[in-house]
Amino acid sequence: MIIAGILFFVVMAIAAFVVFKLLKKAVKMAVRAVIVFLILFIGLAGGLAFWAFGGSGAPAKAPASKKTR
Repeated sequence: MIIAGILFFVVMAIAAFVVFKLLKKAVKMAVRAVIVFLILFIGLAGGLAFWAFGGSGAPAKAPASKKTR
């Protein structure tokens, strides 16, 4: 899940860059900076969530059963 977290952040960073370029002439720099910051924050939070709650990816082994005879 670490790869998914990194990939999610990279996608959001690219989206932030595209939004920054598209809004170049439409809005002032402060508004663009706030929008980009929000997109990057969402990307960081999502990436950390994938990393924290994703687990190791390996299935947990069941404990060996003890048979008594």
